[in-house]
Amino acid sequence: MSEYSEQIRRDFKAGDDARDAGLTTPNDVVRFDDIAYGTASPMQVLDVYRPRKKEGKVLPVIVSVHGGGWVYGTKEVYQFYCMSLAQRGFAVVNFSYRLAPEHKFPAPLEDANRVFQWIIDHAGEYGFDTKRVFAVGDSAGAHLLALYSVFCTSADYAATYPFDPPNGFAPTAIALNCGAYLVDARGEDRTQSLMGDLMPQGGTPEELRWISPLEHMTPDFPPAFVMTANQDFLRDQAPLLAAKLMSLEVPHVMRVYGDRNAPLYHVFHCNVRLTEGIRCNDEECGWFRLFV
Repeated sequence: MSEYSEQIRRDFKAGDDARDAGLTTPNDVVRFDDIAYGTASPMQVLDVYRPRKKEGKVLPVIVSVHGGGWVYGTKEVYQFYCMSLAQRGFAVVNFSYRLAPEHKFPAPLEDANRVFQWIIDHAGEYGFDTKRVFAVGDSAGAHLLALYSVFCTSADYAATYPFDPPNGFAPTAIALNCGAYLVDARGEDRTQSLMGDLMPQGGTPEELRWISPLEHMTPDFPPAFVMTANQDFLRDQAPLLAAKLMSLEVPHVMRVYGDRNAPLYHVFHCNVRLTEGIRCNDEECGWFRLFV
């Protein structure tokens, strides 16, 4: 593992622990924890959260693809954010996936694919509306979600993988938060380190093109809410994605949160106690309701 990946695991955990300190499961959420969706790794587990007042009802689904530079993160880190989405009237699936460098790409994409298939297979048990399956992703999770959306909507791109998307499936609409969509490690020592940990051949130009969603999107890409913040270190990526969506005539909105007087930073929306985070999550759920 690179020194930078070790730093991410250490520093991100400290920040996430501080962000969620003192939070507990809300009384108005029912949760089902530690459900296995695969057998290849103990990381292949998920939680389901539902609003208590909607028990017995079939609900649209939001799947959360967590961030963490492809080397860090679990469903536990995202549980309070995901339960806040459930409070907005959705069934929410929050999953862990196999991380680099212990597991090379495409392990995390394969795990995401297994989760969406699991949702289809267990819809009756958990009250999932499989015609309205939405997804959110942030940072590396936004990258993975964008790439998965390409995988589901481009047969040519899907053919480059040794596994297939669920038959006829693509996310109904997605929200991409503070993500990377054109992966370019030239001149970026930190990105080079992460790609060295993530990619089987260490991040060759061919590999980076393979995992850059902007290189493979088609007009069938799902409607997208694209979000960044004024002090997000990946903020330059969002306009690139929005321009591509516009050129393909894919329905989308782009939002930049924060200003010089009230700066906001990378993945601020995961802080369920932050006013601007609440507003962002309200707006993203409002976007999803346009497709219900």
